[in-house]
Amino acid sequence: MKKLMLIAVVVILYSCEKKQFDAQYVIDKAIEISGGSSYDQFEMEFDFRGRHYISKRDFGNFEYKRITIDSLGKTIDTYSNSQPFTRERNGEVIALPDSLGKRIENSINSVNYFILLPYGLNDEAVNKSLLGTVMIKGEPYHKIKVTFSEEGGGTDYEDIFVYWIHAEDYTMDYLAYRFFTDEGGWRFREAFNPRKIEGIRFADYRNYKPKKVPVEITELHKAFENGELQILSLIETENIQVR
Repeated sequence: MKKLMLIAVVVILYSCEKKQFDAQYVIDKAIEISGGSSYDQFEMEFDFRGRHYISKRDFGNFEYKRITIDSLGKTIDTYSNSQPFTRERNGEVIALPDSLGKRIENSINSVNYFILLPYGLNDEAVNKSLLGTVMIKGEPYHKIKVTFSEEGGGTDYEDIFVYWIHAEDYTMDYLAYRFFTDEGGWRFREAFNPRKIEGIRFADYRNYKPKKVPVEITELHKAFENGELQILSLIETENIQVR
């Protein structure tokens, strides 16, 4: 049985190499499998870490709202690509320093970026390269490295990402990133609880960091399999509704 499994793995890896895959092809397939045209125009609501989000996309336009209810009342932060950032508290507009507004924009954008992956990996500022096919837990994955151009790449354009996309199903089951804000660090995420809602695939994640640093970001899948990562948190998106 083990010999048959080994032969199957070799055949899968060989067939992946024989086909003329490139990073663009793999990302296009992953987006198609995970939502395709459903990403173009939708409205969704979800809860994440005690806050409620309302996100709308209409082809190239988007509007993201983050709603916080606490002792101060109800605060609505709105970030879009067509209007300046705004904060309303209990129905009144609150003026914020530009620096704080930018930090809130980045936070809201980051939440939506991760929940909608792999959508977004075809943005103009994204630079992607295929690093080959590897095995994780006995399954074949295309390994894609992503960097960002300074123009259009946001304030964290220097961050480096790696995505592991299943070589047969084209689901994005693992990702890692190297970030440089604050003291910097490495993260590796393992998807779980995948589900499709109105044609869009969502997943939750187990969030890990390396036990020892520094490490090579592109090899974190090996550290994961070798037990060299420690879990930090669960990243769970709740009560998702899509229209």
